[in-house]
Order: sequence, then C-alpha cells, then structure tokens
Amino acid sequence: MSERRPSPGQSRPPPAQAAVTAPVQAAYQRYAQQTGKWIKGYAARGGTVHCGAGCFLCCDMPIRVSLAEALITAAALGPEELRRMAAHARAVQENARTAPDEETFVERHRQQVSFCPLLDRQTGACTQYDARPTRCRDTFSAFPARYCGAGYWESLTRREKAEYRREVARTPGTDGELHFIAPLEHLSEPVWTAASRSMRQAWGCEVWGDFWTLTTLAADAPFMEHIQAGKARAALKRAATLGLAHPVTLEIG
Repeated sequence: MSERRPSPGQSRPPPAQAAVTAPVQAAYQRYAQQTGKWIKGYAARGGTVHCGAGCFLCCDMPIRVSLAEALITAAALGPEELRRMAAHARAVQENARTAPDEETFVERHRQQVSFCPLLDRQTGACTQYDARPTRCRDTFSAFPARYCGAGYWESLTRREKAEYRREVARTPGTDGELHFIAPLEHLSEPVWTAASRSMRQAWGCEVWGDFWTLTTLAADAPFMEHIQAGKARAALKRAATLGLAHPVTLEIG
C-alpha cells in the first residue's frame, strides 16, 4: 500500500452524486478506524503488516470497484490525471477483449497494462491516496513486499513454493492459502454493502467493474446522465461508443 501524496484536484463529487458517494465515504472512515484498531491488536500479538510508505508492488493488479467509488476518485482528479486514467482504461479493454481466460487477463494486466497511472513510480506514493477505492484500502500483506510482485511466485522453486504454503498456514491473519491478511479484507465488506445500497436507492441499478474504466465513465457527463435516470441500456450504449463496454470491465444491473 503506497503512502499519501496531496493533489490539487477536486475533492468532492457534485451535489447530485452525494447521495451515492456520502455513504461510501462514511464507510471508508469507519473502515480506517476498525483497521487501525485491528492492526494495533495484531502487532500486540506478534503479527507484522509488511505494507508501508513507498510499497507499491500490488499497484499493478486489476481492481474491481463500484461506480460509487469511482465517482469519488474521478471527482479528485484533474484533466491530465483523467486523461491518463482513460488511456489505462483503453489498455484494460484491449486485454479484456483478447485474454482467453481470467488467469491470462490478470497476468497480462500485471505484466503489460502495468501500474496504475495514479502511482508515482519515483516515490512509490499514491497521488490520490484519500480517494483510492476499497481494494486499495483493504489489501495488506503478512509477508515482505517481494511476495506481492508480479512473477515472484513463478520464480520460486518447488521447494520454495512448498515452504511458502507452510509459512502461510502457520501465519496468523492469513486465510491459510495466500499471504494477504484476510480479516482486513472482511472488515471492508460494509463498504461494498454501502455502495450497493446507495446506488440501488439513487439509480435503481448497480454499476460495477474495472477501476480505471469506471473512473473514466464517472467523468463522462452523458454516461452519468443515463445512469442517474436509471437508463441502463442507454448507459451501456454510451460506454460502447467510448469503447468501454466489455462485460469483464463493466456490469450494469
């Protein structure tokens, strides 16, 4: 998880979207409080969270978000940041169109689409830390950062992989299979619930998908007008016009 770097971008979504974004932002705050308390207790029990400032090897992973979260991010971005997000979204679309399966999609996302454009590669800082989505907030590692890097697992020998599995199994806080800290992911579930409920109440539908795709669409006025009017078909048509309507990256229902 990378550290904070201030941005001069807008920090609040337009008032018309507040009914959707406000519950999510409140859930973010509750999650931060719960996370701090849990990590303090985890450390007291001898556990270690290896994520810290400048740690960014997980920032090339695909991220699934709600449109409610994407609205929060989009509102914080300036024109140049939105342009880079749109370029990244187009690369994600190409990967989604050509990947034969989910495993290939994830692998190519990490190796070819690569790091989020909101990441400052020189400092390892997220340039929009306060506006980052849930998946960026709840991913914590119980192992050193190298284990999160693309291709690291593939570089291990059979013996090293066996030792990894044994170490994960005896490390408190993991799910016994991967080195990520499971309870901190579970604690974020109310954020997903808040997003789902607020979208359903405000729009009569829910929108989920790829982070960069939805952030780009959140900044598109015609797309948002259709969504706010509950016109899912028209919204999909608008997304298709923009080249952002692949079912892997956009779901409206």
